[in-house]
Amino acid sequence: MTDRIGELLLREKLISPEQLKKAIEEQKKSGGRLGYNLTKLGFITEKDLTAFLSRQYGIPTIDLSAQEIDHEIIKLIPEDVAQKYQVVPISRTGSTLVVAMADPSNIFAIDDIKFLTGYNVEPLVASDAAIKTSIEKLYESPEMGLEGVLTEFDEGEMEIIKDEEEVDLTDLKKAVEDAPVVKLVNLILTDAIKKGASDIHIEPYEKHFRVRYRIDGILMEVMKPPMKLKNAIVSRIKIMSQLDIAERRLPQDGRIKLKLSKNKEMDYRVSVLPTLFGEKVVLRLLDKSNLQLDMTKLGFEEKALKDFMNAIHKPWGIVLVTGPTGSGKTTTLYSALSELNKISENISTAEDPVEFNLMGINQVQMHEDIGLNFAASLRSFLRQDPDIIMVGEIRDYETAEIAIKAALTGHMVLSTLHTNDAPSTVNRLLNMGIEPFLVSSSCNLILAQRLARKICKDCKVKMPITEKVLIDLGVPQSEAQKMDVCKGSGCAVCGGTGYKGRIALYEVMPFTETIKELVLNGASTAEIKRASIKDGMKSLRMSGITKVGEGVTTIEEVLRVTMAD
Repeated sequence: MTDRIGELLLREKLISPEQLKKAIEEQKKSGGRLGYNLTKLGFITEKDLTAFLSRQYGIPTIDLSAQEIDHEIIKLIPEDVAQKYQVVPISRTGSTLVVAMADPSNIFAIDDIKFLTGYNVEPLVASDAAIKTSIEKLYESPEMGLEGVLTEFDEGEMEIIKDEEEVDLTDLKKAVEDAPVVKLVNLILTDAIKKGASDIHIEPYEKHFRVRYRIDGILMEVMKPPMKLKNAIVSRIKIMSQLDIAERRLPQDGRIKLKLSKNKEMDYRVSVLPTLFGEKVVLRLLDKSNLQLDMTKLGFEEKALKDFMNAIHKPWGIVLVTGPTGSGKTTTLYSALSELNKISENISTAEDPVEFNLMGINQVQMHEDIGLNFAASLRSFLRQDPDIIMVGEIRDYETAEIAIKAALTGHMVLSTLHTNDAPSTVNRLLNMGIEPFLVSSSCNLILAQRLARKICKDCKVKMPITEKVLIDLGVPQSEAQKMDVCKGSGCAVCGGTGYKGRIALYEVMPFTETIKELVLNGASTAEIKRASIKDGMKSLRMSGITKVGEGVTTIEEVLRVTMAD
């Protein structure tokens, strides 16, 4: 059947013979239907394939992401049959069952479903990805779903613990051990992994209680548990992260380590903050399997990567990475350390907190309450015969001074700072009290970065755009005339957002002789920026424009995360 689809696509000149051959080879290697492999290899889009099948067989298409399917209808086709034939039951009218199929020419599937259900089968065309997503969502066992867990609670099951100074710990511990509470918290933690979230926010308000996930940098609400569960949920998380459940007036920090199936481990960094209406919990997901340490895949342009590599491979000096919280600074630094991590090098890091454990690197966790801060760690590192030092963040004069002195005495130092762009970092160091001659002689390179959402590959389409919009964005007129702009139309794979995953935008400023001279002469941030761009530096906005031209991200994302030059 799938061979027939290949022949038809070939006849319509929607694919070439070479593409068909490659798709068949891929199908033999990794399985799946031919249509799926053609779209996976990028030879035809899901949208074009479903439109073609619809025309070919005279069968309408259906958008599964927009369908609300009755649970009774789903029961008509067992999960194993739905998986085997890649079909989703949609609705029933009289003696006819409407189903969505990726391959409407599969007569065997239609006959089997007809025999199994006793209904006549009316097929509609849907994409492979949409059907896969729907099967996962629809056949998830109700007790495993968020709604399923919440239905296990009834009003008389648990008492509300009043917000008083004294908490009855016996009642609270009893509520925390309640099976539905345990199940709900476990589900919140695992559902965040499935959805690709980077953070979980559990927030109490006066009249309601909500859970939000940060997915690709944007917060999205996923559920509103009953208010009566507020203390039980927060206390369950505090117990899992070994925090004090009786202390509800002070912020607390902890860590949860979960062992998932297939020997996969997931770490959650837990932060509890007392707010007006209760404790807010934020969990940062630290998935080592998703840690991208290959610098060529982070989003660097060719010249920027070459400049960065040159700077970190110098025998001494300081390399600074700047940007707001959540802009990917840690990933960039870990990638640099991974590149430098050799048996011949002694590498020590001072971090607050240590996000990922890296083999062969001595990582030290900061503890401000006992006096172990960045400055104290740095002093200690210098007595440990170091080659490369990484300081989590330069926050004050003392840390900056020791880091710069270490860089000037034959060590490679990597660190981060919170500034808006690379040129303004120079003034930040000067404002801390560091002398201009120390900055110019110790700094190898300053890198600023932001994370922009990537366009979803499954629903990527070209969009018409006026030249004026591109020129206003900062695109030179000569380039604006020939630039193609894309966006995601929204599909089941990206949850209708049009975005899937993130890419880094970089502003890499090497300390050339020109820049060193300007720093010594007390030049302004604007003068340093102009000189850097003249030397070949791409600003964050320019990096964003390049990614728009490559069809990786959208104009809206570039405007969201960068400022005009």
